[in-house]
Amino acid sequence: MKASKVRELDGGELRKQVDDTNEQLFRLRLQMNMGQFEGLKKYRALKKDRARMLTVLREREAAQSK
Repeated sequence: MKASKVRELDGGELRKQVDDTNEQLFRLRLQMNMGQFEGLKKYRALKKDRARMLTVLREREAAQSK
């Protein structure tokens, strides 16, 4: 997901997306631990998407505290 799309989401949707991404990452880690490495590219992409979402959430929290 692009950063511009992440910034368009409101706080509730963004938190929901982070929760969904965390669930997907958990499932992919589980699969990879069982020997299935097909999801490695998807795993890396999801980690980057989650980082983007968390960054936007932190930026919004910082802007509100000022």
